[in-house]
Amino acid sequence: MTKPLFRASLIVLFLLIIASFWIELHYLEHGTIPFLTRILLLLLLNVTILAFLVLVFFVSKSIITLILERRNRVLGYKFKTKLTIILVALTLLPALSLFILSSGLIANYIDRWFAPQIKKPLEDSIEIAKTIYEIERQKALDYARTFRAGGKISENYHVRRFSAMPLNATETVRTAFAGKEGTEIISGGKGDIIQAVIPEYNKKGRQTGVIVVDTQVAPKIMRHVGNIKDAYENYLALEAWKLPIKVNYLIILGFLTLVIAFMALWVGLKISKGITDPVQTLAQATELVAGGDLDVQVQIKREDEIGLLVNSFNHMVKELKEGKKSLQSAYVESDRRRLFLENILDNINSGVIMLDTAGHILMINKRACSIINISPGQVLTKNYRELLALIHSEALRNVVSSIEGKEFKPFKREVKALIGNRKLTLQVFIIGLKDAEKYIGMLVVVDDITDIIEAQKALTWQDVAKKIAHEIKNPLTPIKLSAERMLKKWEQKDADFDDVFHRSTKTIVKEVDSLKRLVDEFSKFGKMPEIRKMPSSLPALVHEVANLYRDYKGLDITITIPDNPPQVDLDGEQFKRVLINIFDNAIQAMTNSGRIDVTVDFDMLSETAHVSIADNGPGIRDDDKEKLFLPYFSTKKDGTGLGLAIASRIVTEHAGHIRVQDNEPRGTIFSISIPMKES
Repeated sequence: MTKPLFRASLIVLFLLIIASFWIELHYLEHGTIPFLTRILLLLLLNVTILAFLVLVFFVSKSIITLILERRNRVLGYKFKTKLTIILVALTLLPALSLFILSSGLIANYIDRWFAPQIKKPLEDSIEIAKTIYEIERQKALDYARTFRAGGKISENYHVRRFSAMPLNATETVRTAFAGKEGTEIISGGKGDIIQAVIPEYNKKGRQTGVIVVDTQVAPKIMRHVGNIKDAYENYLALEAWKLPIKVNYLIILGFLTLVIAFMALWVGLKISKGITDPVQTLAQATELVAGGDLDVQVQIKREDEIGLLVNSFNHMVKELKEGKKSLQSAYVESDRRRLFLENILDNINSGVIMLDTAGHILMINKRACSIINISPGQVLTKNYRELLALIHSEALRNVVSSIEGKEFKPFKREVKALIGNRKLTLQVFIIGLKDAEKYIGMLVVVDDITDIIEAQKALTWQDVAKKIAHEIKNPLTPIKLSAERMLKKWEQKDADFDDVFHRSTKTIVKEVDSLKRLVDEFSKFGKMPEIRKMPSSLPALVHEVANLYRDYKGLDITITIPDNPPQVDLDGEQFKRVLINIFDNAIQAMTNSGRIDVTVDFDMLSETAHVSIADNGPGIRDDDKEKLFLPYFSTKKDGTGLGLAIASRIVTEHAGHIRVQDNEPRGTIFSISIPMKES
């Protein structure tokens, strides 16, 4: 492979040398250039070209060697190639920029030597010199004619007569004897002589001889004309070398650029070799370590970073050898603990599932498999969604969707699920697992509480009467208030009795219908009425509930509502029941006198409506806040403990939440947040 390339390189080199000699000889044919100058230029140009071609040859050889190493995948070829390319690129970028800039400047500078602005004055000077000589020739000819006619001529002109052809006669004199006048310039040792010759005739018109009139050209004029002539001839000689000079300069610049590239290439290869050879030894040692041989030691002694790397490798292998022994003993201990943990998990009564950060199932115990009715092999290492597909539960899917891809606090939730043909109630506890720095997975604990729920239902029916009584009490409150208002207006014979009577009877009818609906729902399903959402005006509901308590003396109710409030999807009757429960609790806590501030707000960004009900009563103890929304918990002697529990359930079924907090400086704030639109 290398021999054909070598022969081809020699042939190309030989052809380039012949071509360069031919070009040089072509330009050296100009006779105006001295012989020694030709030889010197020829040698300099050839040395430059030969050095350039030799450099190209060696650079090409180095590149070919690198390509062959890359093709044969010699260890370290990638690093060597990258390092060489980077060094050459970093060197060539400024070198090429300098080459382009310098070549442009040189070409521009040489072009300026031969610009028309320089050549034109020389040509004009030559023309002026010719014109001066022509004028002198014409003056000499005119003086000759004047002399022949008998006139006088200037003292600077000399006149001679020849009746016969003189010896060494010039061509102009010979022509004059033939009857034709003319002028000529005779150059001699003392300078140029301008001579005019005309034939001379007698009275009969017969030629008797010739008249010669000559004058010496002024030395100053001769000196300047000579200088102009020499300058013009030198300029023409130099102009013939315009292209060779340009080429020679560009070749020299290219040669220097390639010298820089070759040095960068050589340095890159040298540096890369100094790195790749130890790396190759390290790679071979690494392969031995990967094969299990931990007795390997790299014997390279260097004081640089490579030596540090070798020492680190030897130290690492030594630690690996020691670590292997420790791992073997740790593995035995870990395997013993794993068996112990698996035995515990397989014998507890709760289902346990462990997931990694990507959602793959790492572990599932027997109880979890029993609840879901699967075998461990069906779901192990698979995504949790495949397990979720076996459990038909919309509530569980909503729970998973709410925490998917987010950080969350540990929580416990009861969900109803259909697994196969079994309807189960599951208690799901989910907690994130993390080490000191990051999350490492998730732990899911599942308990089948179907039997417990059934037992609780049996006890719950004993409290149905309490629930019904409490829920009937809510509509009775506005009925009672409306009736009391009518009675009060009737006894006082107020003028607005008809209006109050009309509104109160409408309220009574409306609440009776609500009561009838409540009783019907309880009688049909034995549960709370079904939520029926529709676009409603939340401010109107707040005003409607607040108006029920306006007649309380000593009770001050203020309502803050923004302009142009939007519609909210909710069940008006059920949500009004929530507000009445909170109002009743606040009024009872304040013993029927105090202040209630209601604030309605809308967060358009999250599409959430907020209702805040604040009183200035005695407040709620911190210990009671956590139990406040639990069924059957009440701080009142005659309370059933269902009011706020039912309110919390209604808000939850609206996909919202209710919170309680302290009011400053005293009192309690109930905050309700629900979505403005049904999702």
